[in-house]
Order: sequence, then structure tokens, then C-alpha cells
Amino acid sequence: MPLTEADQRRVDEAEAEARAAGSSKLLVRNPSDAQKLGSMTVMCLIINRTIGSGIFVTPAIILRATDSVGVSLILWILGAVFGLCGLLVWLELGLSIPKFQPPEQALDPLIEGEGSFENVPRNGGEKNYLEYIYKDPRFRTTCMYGFIFVILGNLAGNGVAFGIYFLQAVGAPDHPHAVRGLAVASLIIACLIHGLWRKGGIYFNNFLAIIKVLTLLAVIVIGFAAAAGASFGNGPVGKSASKTNFDPAKSFSDPSGDFGSYARSFVYVVYSYSGFKQPFYVCHRPGSIYFTQISLICTMILIGVLFILANAAYLCAVPKERILATDIDMATLFFRDIFGNEAAPRVMSGMIAMSIFGGIVVMTFTASRVKQEIAKEGVLPFSLFFAKSTTTPYAWLKDRLWPASNAELEQSPAAALFLHCVFAVILVAATSSTTPAVAYTVLVLLYAYTLVIMAGFFVATGVLYLRFGKRKDWTNSLGFRPLGGPTAAIIYSLLCAFMIIGVFVPPSVSSPFSYKNSGVQHYTVPAVGLSTLAMGYVYYLVFAKLIPRLRKKELIVEREPIIVRQGDRHDGEWVQILEVVEFWWAARQGGGKEV
Repeated sequence: MPLTEADQRRVDEAEAEARAAGSSKLLVRNPSDAQKLGSMTVMCLIINRTIGSGIFVTPAIILRATDSVGVSLILWILGAVFGLCGLLVWLELGLSIPKFQPPEQALDPLIEGEGSFENVPRNGGEKNYLEYIYKDPRFRTTCMYGFIFVILGNLAGNGVAFGIYFLQAVGAPDHPHAVRGLAVASLIIACLIHGLWRKGGIYFNNFLAIIKVLTLLAVIVIGFAAAAGASFGNGPVGKSASKTNFDPAKSFSDPSGDFGSYARSFVYVVYSYSGFKQPFYVCHRPGSIYFTQISLICTMILIGVLFILANAAYLCAVPKERILATDIDMATLFFRDIFGNEAAPRVMSGMIAMSIFGGIVVMTFTASRVKQEIAKEGVLPFSLFFAKSTTTPYAWLKDRLWPASNAELEQSPAAALFLHCVFAVILVAATSSTTPAVAYTVLVLLYAYTLVIMAGFFVATGVLYLRFGKRKDWTNSLGFRPLGGPTAAIIYSLLCAFMIIGVFVPPSVSSPFSYKNSGVQHYTVPAVGLSTLAMGYVYYLVFAKLIPRLRKKELIVEREPIIVRQGDRHDGEWVQILEVVEFWWAARQGGGKEV
């Protein structure tokens, strides 16, 4: 990005200060224009994270829990509404905060504190939004969210699922140790991909996203073709299945009245739609704001349509009674009934394993950058170490072999990737005393309950507080105004509240979520999920209250962003090109003032 003389001077001064002898300042560069994520990549982040194990595995679980074709489809439709409302809430916040004062105003003593503030994208997603909404007391929100995200902000559960489906694809016995070994390997490999070659990881993400969309389209075409009477090797199985499953007199007949099962079913659906948050975790603004809004909204609508059609396609080929009589996942049943052999389900298991690994890859890319942002707040042990970005080995080697003048070498948050990997592996190990199926259930539901539902509830209700609470001027400075005003936030917060409370209701004994069938007590996941809030608060009390009192010092955190206009245009959007981070412990006098 070409910089004005004033902007270049600010950059040079920041670099000089950070590199000065004895300086404790850390300089973290944002990706250059050439390295920024394009619109296609941002859409693929959502697709790759959203199309994972959920759409292939959970439709059968939800049908068994609801005992109704019609109700299960309604839950998937409601999930699409949930995902779209969540995206609108995140867009409202992501295109409005955080806000910084432009440099020409910040340097002018006549307007300092009175000038306008501009939205500048920053890594972190809901970390930034929660910190903005729930500001006081200092460090509380950062500690509580950071505690949960550092530990649970990974796809360890998907790693276990990857191991299960990989072994099915190669025809090997699903030994628990083999499953966990593959789970750990998938989590480590994903970190290595992004640590060794940032751009290569992005290419890989985009490739897998396209493959996933094509796979779902193939499922949809095959399913509806089977319903029309086409045979793929096992006869016209679709005609009778589709006639029975979609009979208006039977589709909604005798649904389960089990409230607890409905709540848990919807949690699984919501987990499948939770990929809309991925672009907000990484600092990004491709092209115009308007194009950003349209592309992200269209992506979520596309995913919703694909998910609903895929569920319908499954039911076009597999009778409801057959689904209820087994514990096999929907995709395997679908391909087994359509093709009438064991080779097709194994191929599908391979596709599911690839799809799951794609979700791990994208979550590793985005979550590591959130953890880097948490480290920049100084609330982690060795925060400066985990806040660093380092040149990737690929960029270093390329620069040595083919040096280019003025080329900015790509960087990755290698230390944060390491932190991400460590806790993902710990979670896999922590569930090693259970079967892989139980481990997958616990880890997936725990992630969904804490980082999708609880965090989503606080974000959505926070938006309502900004709109109707003490800070009513919020609507005057919005960078995005969702259609319907607060409607999306109201729907999203109500659905989150339903799930937070609903999963405490015990399911029936016959439910796939009962302890008899799942091996997990109904209260385990929500109790642990809520306890993470309490543990996060304890962490805050120790970090922000106890340690300063014992040391008789206060932690001072300074984050100085260098922001410029995109494209060096007077009307360009404001972007952050680097940030200077510094924190230190300062002694305080009895009156509380810094010395």
C-alpha cells in the first residue's frame, strides 16, 4: 500500500521505537495489500467452517430425537434463520467498532477528544465487541472471554470425528487409540500448514471450500434424482422413501414431545451454522463495505439453501424407519442405500473426513489470531511471546532464493498457533477415558454451548443494550444498519436463551441424547459450560485484583495502532497497517495514582 509522507513517517517512528535498544515495545504488522484476504477467500472461510461434519452426521441424530421428518426440517430452517440473524448482528458490530481517531485529529490539540472516530477492522471478532459493550471493570471481559476462548476455542471434537471417518474410509478398525492419534495429527498438521506458509493455507482453505460445495450439490442431485426414479446400482429406492417421508399425512405425525431433545437437536443444528463468525476473527475489509455486506449475506443464504436441500435429498432416498432403526450417520445410510455396496459409503467417509479437516484448517487460521489479540491485552502468561508475529519459513526461504526489493514478507502468529495446538491436544487427551463417540459429543457440545450460544447471547443482548440502554447514540454511528433494526438481535438472543436453559431439561430415556444412548449425563455440558464463566471470573480476580495487590503495582497496557486510508485515497476506508504493543507493571501510590 503506498503511504503518504506523513503516514510513512509515523510508521518509521513506530519501527524505530520498537527496535531501539532496551525497548519493551512489540511491533506487529498487519498483512500488506497483496497479502490481504480477498472476497472469495472470506466467503470460503464461512463455507469451509460451516460445511463440516454437521450436515453429514447430525441429520440422522436430529430425526431420531424429534421422530418427525417435518419437525427435523423445520429445525434446519430455523437454524438458517439463526445463522443469518447472527451474521447481521456481527455485521452491525464488525462494521461499527472498534473506533479510532484519525491521526490528523489525534495530533491536533484543538480537536483532540472532540473529533470524529472511525471504524477500523481489527482481529478478534466478538472479543472486540464484548470489550466495547461490557467495558467496566477493566480486564474483566477480556479475562473471562480469553479464558474460555484460549482453552475451548478449537475444534478438538472435529479432530476426533476426523479420526473416526478416516479409519472408516480406509477400512481399518476404529480403535480408540488410532482415532485419537489421528485427531492429534490433524490438529498439529493444520497448525503447521498455517505456520509454515500462510498463503498456502489460504489456498488450501479455498480449495476445500469449493470441493465441499460440489459434494453437497452432488448429494442434492443424486437424492432428487433417486426420488424421481433414477437408479444408481441399487434399484429405484427413492420412489418409496420419498413418498413415505414426504407424505403430508405422515411427515408431522407423532412427533416427539421431548423438550430436552428438541433443545439439544437445535444445539447441533446451530453448531452446523456457526461458521458465519470466521471473517470477523481476522482483520479484513475487501473492497467496499457494501460488497462485504452483500457477499457475506449471500454466502449464508447459499449455505442455508444447501443444508435444507441436502436434508431433503437424504430423505428422498432413505426411509424414516430405516434411519430410526440404526445409529449410522445419514450420509453413510444415503450412499449405502443409493449405490447398494460398501465402496460408496467408504468414499463418502473419506469425503466427510476431508470436510472435517477443512473446518479444522479454517478454525486454526482464525482462532490463532484471536488468541494473539488476547495476548496483546497482557492477560496471559508470557503475553509478549504469544502476541508476536514471525516470518513464515516459506517466505524466508523464498526471500533467500529469489530476493525482491521492498517486498514485505508474510508473517504468521506462530506462538499463538502453538498455544492453539497445545490446548486442542489437551482437550483430546482429557477425553481419552471415554469412547471416541462420547468424546466427540462432549467436545462439540461444549464448544457450541460456550463460544456459539453463551457468547452469542451476550453479544446479541449487548447490541440491544447499545440500542435501547444508556448509549442510545449507538444508532447514529453505525457502519451497517441491518434490515429490521434490532429484530435480528432479538431473534438471536431469544434462541440462544432457549438453548442455554433448554439443555438442562433431561431428555427421555429413548432419546439419542439420553445417558443410556449417548453415555453423557444431560447436565454435564451446560454445567461445565456455565462453570467456565465462573472460572474466567476467578481468573480475572486473581489477575486484576490479587496479583496487583500483592505486587503493589498495576498493569499498564498500551496498544498504539497505526491507521491509514486504504489505497492512499482521501475517501478510502481506514485500515490498520501495524500496531505497537507495550505493557509494564507500574507502582501506585496509596491514592491510586501512577508513579
